[in-house]
Amino acid sequence: MADAEREHGYARYRLDGCRCYTCGYARAQYDDNRNRAIAYGTWQPWVDAEPVRVHVRYLQSCEMGLRTIAARAGVNRKNLQAILHGRPERGTPAQQKVRPSLAASVLAVEPTLENLAPSTLISPLGTRRRVQALVAVGWPQQYLAAYLGMRPNNFGQMLTRDHVLVRRALQVRAMYEELWNADPAGHGATPAGIARARRYAADRRWAPVGAWDDEQLDDPEAFPDWTGHCGTNQGYQAHYHSGIPYCQPCRDGHRAHQRQLLQAKQAASSKAA
Repeated sequence: MADAEREHGYARYRLDGCRCYTCGYARAQYDDNRNRAIAYGTWQPWVDAEPVRVHVRYLQSCEMGLRTIAARAGVNRKNLQAILHGRPERGTPAQQKVRPSLAASVLAVEPTLENLAPSTLISPLGTRRRVQALVAVGWPQQYLAAYLGMRPNNFGQMLTRDHVLVRRALQVRAMYEELWNADPAGHGATPAGIARARRYAADRRWAPVGAWDDEQLDDPEAFPDWTGHCGTNQGYQAHYHSGIPYCQPCRDGHRAHQRQLLQAKQAASSKAA
C-alpha cells in the first residue's frame, strides 16, 4: 500500500515512519489504550472490551488479519469477531466485556515484522540503512544481492523504492546480523571489490556499521554517529581531523557552538564598555 493510499494514523506511524501530529497522536492514543487495558487485567471477572476492540483494529490497520491476530494471542478467532461485530447469527451486538486473560493476551500482540504478513509494504528506511552500512565496510553489492537471492539490478532498485516487503526486510535484517562483523575478504570478495564498495559508499556518504546502534536503524529520527560525538562541536572537529565528510548534526552543532562564542564575546564587550 503506497503512502497515498494509507491514511495518517497509527498504521502510518508504525509502517511508514511518519511522525506528523496526526500519526503521533494516534500512537499516543494507542499507548494509552494499551497501558490502561493491561492495568485492567488485574480486574475480575470482566474488563471493558473497548480497549481490546481498538487494539485489534489498530493491528488490522497494520495489515494483520484477524486469523493472524488470534493465532498470535492464542485465542479463538470467533471471540475476536464477537468483540468487533457481535454475533449476527444470534442477533447479539458487539461484546462489551471480556475476560482479563483474553484482554491481556490480545493487547500483548504488536505489529512487529514477524507478526505482519510477508507481503505487507513498510518503510524501507531500516532495510536501506543496513545495506548501506554493509557496503560502507566493504561488502560489494553483488555479494549482498547473491546472499538474498536477488539479481543485481533488482537489488539496486530495492534501495530506491518508497516501500519494501516485510519478507525482504526480514531477510535483510538477518543478513545484516550475520555479516556486520564479518570480513568480506573471508567470503570471497577481492581487495579491489572491497575498495570499490567502500569508495562507492563514501561518495554517497553512507554511514558504516559502527555509526549505528542496532535499535536506531529503523528509527526515522535517529542519525548515524560517525565520530562518537556527532551533534556537537567536538564531533565536527573529529570529522575534520579524520577526513570524514561532515554530517548534518555536526554541522548544526558547530553552528550552535559558533553562536555561543559570538554571544559570549558580545557579552564580554558589553561589560567592558
